[in-house]
Amino acid sequence: MSIPERPLRVLIVSDFYPPLIGGATRSAQLLAHGLARRGHRVVVATTWQPGTVAAEDDGDVAVRRLRGLTMRLPALSGNPYRRIAPPFPDPELVWRLRRLLRRERPDVVHASGWLAYSCAAALAGSDVPLVLAGRDYGHVCANGTLLQHDRSACTGPRLRKCLACAAGHYGPAKGTVAVLGVLGGRRLLRRRVAAVQSVSRHVREVLRAHLLRAPIEAVIPDFRAANGARPDDRVLARLPRESFILFVGPLRQIKGVRVLLAAYERLADPPPLVVLGTRAPDMPAAFPPGVTVEYDVSHATVMAAWERALFGVAPSLIAEPLGNVVHEAMSRGRAVIGTRPGGHEEMIEDGVDGLLVGRGDVEGLAAAMRRLAGDGDLRRRLERRAPERAERFTEEVQLPRLEELLHRAARGAEATA
Repeated sequence: MSIPERPLRVLIVSDFYPPLIGGATRSAQLLAHGLARRGHRVVVATTWQPGTVAAEDDGDVAVRRLRGLTMRLPALSGNPYRRIAPPFPDPELVWRLRRLLRRERPDVVHASGWLAYSCAAALAGSDVPLVLAGRDYGHVCANGTLLQHDRSACTGPRLRKCLACAAGHYGPAKGTVAVLGVLGGRRLLRRRVAAVQSVSRHVREVLRAHLLRAPIEAVIPDFRAANGARPDDRVLARLPRESFILFVGPLRQIKGVRVLLAAYERLADPPPLVVLGTRAPDMPAAFPPGVTVEYDVSHATVMAAWERALFGVAPSLIAEPLGNVVHEAMSRGRAVIGTRPGGHEEMIEDGVDGLLVGRGDVEGLAAAMRRLAGDGDLRRRLERRAPERAERFTEEVQLPRLEELLHRAARGAEATA
């Protein structure tokens, strides 16, 4: 008879956490609450943002928001809408994380984003295992996109190539710092990481090729959970009465917003287009007539909007690491047009429960949108299969797998202590 695993003390380190909005933000919150419901002691360490408090409880989860030396200067952030930890150990963040580690004495740390660099440095001299969550490409690419000059696919990091690319993305000074931080930080992560959770097979292969192969590895996608919050009826009232095409996500160029608008303009007498997004420095300055845009919409409202959508579009220019919006839409019985290559291919089977087009392919996206808008039989066939595929990305399926990964990392640390 197997002995039940003991509850763990888990420190979750995440660049962002609510009230900020975003897929990775929500994933960190769902993980924290899911582990807390399963009896674990969970503390979240995240970046301080304007208007937030340093310490608060989010239900059964203790949240600690940390200021860093570099974060105190907004000019050093590439995004005016949120403070971002640097891609290297920030002295103040390291100090604050060490204090938190001493106070909480976690059995295991689960870290994602650039805050992982300061966390890895804070763990120096400790036997606490670090589980790195691969939710994006930020530990491989200074731009976080694996796109050269925000256009073509990149084959992997090289110093001179990355310096030229990041200079165009951030400017020469910040670009140089970002590249040196990401490339120089690989040794730090290789020394400290005990296990890697990749959200897709695609991310796992990128991390294996360009960062590290950890002693423990697992492909465990981010998941969704039931949300009892009420949608914002004021936002829903502003949406078109007829069924619409729906895009949800950051209004960044790499998310394909401009590709979507160009494809939409090629449609004759199309359904309305609704864009529910978060602001970004490179978002379009204006949207065409007939396109409804709502900013910073709550997750409950997004899910209610899917109920009224005709179908969804996720036209990423990058090889999307996963894309939670896809399985969320599919869970509401909506077909989604995603892009290949990347994590969308692990959620959508082309022509079975959704459609796939090449990233950046304006004509291909327009053809797929035209096809779904005009072929009700096809749309209904995809809609019947979508919820079945989406069931693979629920808390009930994926959280026990992640919980076991954390236990394995903790047992490994105990065995070597």
